[in-house]
Amino acid sequence: MNPQLQLQCNEELKMAKASILFTANRPEMILERGEGMYVWDTNGRQYLDFVGGWAVTCLGHSPAVLQEALSLQAATLVNTSPAFYNKPMLQFAKLLTDHSCYDKVFFASSGAEANESAVKLARKYGALKLGGAYEIVTTTNSFHGRTLAMMSATGKARWELLFAPKVPGFRHVPFNDLAAILDVVNSNTCAIMLELIQGEGGVHEADIEYVRQLRRFCDERGILLIFDEIQTGLGRTGKLFAYEHYGVEADIMTLAKGIGGGFPLSAMLTKTEFDLFEAGDQGGTYSGQPLAMAAGYAVVSEIIQSDLSTQAQEMGDYLLGKLQESASRHGLLHIRGKGLLLAFDLPFSKGAELVAACLQEGLLVNAPGPSTIRLMPALTVTTEEIDEMLSILFKVLSRMQ
Repeated sequence: MNPQLQLQCNEELKMAKASILFTANRPEMILERGEGMYVWDTNGRQYLDFVGGWAVTCLGHSPAVLQEALSLQAATLVNTSPAFYNKPMLQFAKLLTDHSCYDKVFFASSGAEANESAVKLARKYGALKLGGAYEIVTTTNSFHGRTLAMMSATGKARWELLFAPKVPGFRHVPFNDLAAILDVVNSNTCAIMLELIQGEGGVHEADIEYVRQLRRFCDERGILLIFDEIQTGLGRTGKLFAYEHYGVEADIMTLAKGIGGGFPLSAMLTKTEFDLFEAGDQGGTYSGQPLAMAAGYAVVSEIIQSDLSTQAQEMGDYLLGKLQESASRHGLLHIRGKGLLLAFDLPFSKGAELVAACLQEGLLVNAPGPSTIRLMPALTVTTEEIDEMLSILFKVLSRMQ
């Protein structure tokens, strides 16, 4: 390692600790650039990225289509008030509605904002159609975002008292437990909100029959069904949207993460019958911003045109197969997931230690729980890159065992 670069890095780390508010335990490195499946730090060290910004960099780092779209739009029109239409907004909205079961789109900048929009729309529906019903049923172990309302919606036990008092109006029930939902739904319920695969919760899938029964129940009670596809949408699970695996359409769907390939962007989609907001009910300074719309249009167009959903399914099957082949040798448990949203459990509660050891070997992986490892590479990942990742992972596992 170049001593001069290391000295510079140390100075920059001091600057970071002096000026950046602490919110996370970050490793002693500063990332500088990325290309494809790799990122490099300021010391010039290369890392194979199987975190992808938590399923965000779906086309890999700095993809050409995103570079071009941002460059062209930046030279044309960066921002206008959301009080006006703009051309990229129209193009992107049409792309999303043409390739989904939805008719209308509201754009925002983060997954939490998209989910808040869904909650607001559900409560608007409750006010207009259900006599003022406002409660949303969500599940334990779920994750819906970090605004105060979405932390209240989230089913993380360790968040229960954090930033209390929480926003009222959310009821949490066990995942995949229909009876539990039937027990809590009442005249105050306006919607049920569900992740089809709990990503942050450790990659746990909703059962097909459970989801289908939820749809029937919502129809019977006249309440809305919301699918949080922030992490599962846009090719990640081997389909363009995870709801396609179930043959079930929700009334509202939310998207973020991979939608902009790294550019901050999200969307809430719904059907014409739920186009209920009045002027001023919902908005946001950057809603439908031209630069974001151009980025989203370029990224989602590439996912569709290059059929990266199929690529994700094929590469996911390859990775699953390799993990299963080596499961007994390395003690891997409960290998699971769809497409390129995969996870497995370790035979010991040392997920954080494994992540740190992999980092030292030039591999980025994620541990959403003490014994769970999650893999979320770009949809463009190759078998060679998967093999490289597994070589490092298994070497680290062997050493730890």
